[in-house]
Amino acid sequence: MKVTLQQVLPNEIEKRSFQIIEEEMGQLQLDPEVAPIVKRVIHTTADFDYLRTLTFSPGAVAKGIAALREGASILTDTQMARSGINKAALAKVGGEALCFMSDPDVAQAAKEKGTTRATACMDKAAALGGNLIIAVGNAPTALVRLHQLMEEGKIAPRLIIGVPVGFVNVVESKELILSSSVPFIVARGRKGGSNVAAAICNALLYLATGRAL
Repeated sequence: MKVTLQQVLPNEIEKRSFQIIEEEMGQLQLDPEVAPIVKRVIHTTADFDYLRTLTFSPGAVAKGIAALREGASILTDTQMARSGINKAALAKVGGEALCFMSDPDVAQAAKEKGTTRATACMDKAAALGGNLIIAVGNAPTALVRLHQLMEEGKIAPRLIIGVPVGFVNVVESKELILSSSVPFIVARGRKGGSNVAAAICNALLYLATGRAL
């Protein structure tokens, strides 16, 4: 079989990728507010299912951008998601990328209480207070505990990015966030992942800093 490769310069690859995404979307028109987020996730995953599964509460994108411009830090449930966030862009608006999963006190708390470390991370996050975006790409237990803490009035994130991937309690944990009054971006169903969480964070950061997507 003869293979024909596209001739694209290295600095044009991302631009061409987004052109292909728009071509394959055809006549589908996304809400202009959410379009940059959805396209960035598709660019990261090559999965067009996110056109229908990525769900936004009213004004979620604008609220996330406002939080970032006011110096919000981003707390993730995995080091992978934290690693994928553009630290330079986040620092530009005065924020910090955080993940507590490797912290000794989190491991100890999880052991003592018989919970997951992701659950213990949310307990530690509740003690932070302040301007916080929480991005969950792996652990549904993080979303479950986060919802409990919000119900108890112990934490009030500016935005929740709920995109854990998997099978056990993944769909259910997302439904809890979908029913909450806190601004959210949620990937309905089983799909998601740390790469998706980071992609959403970066899309918001690029919008907040005026960088071209």
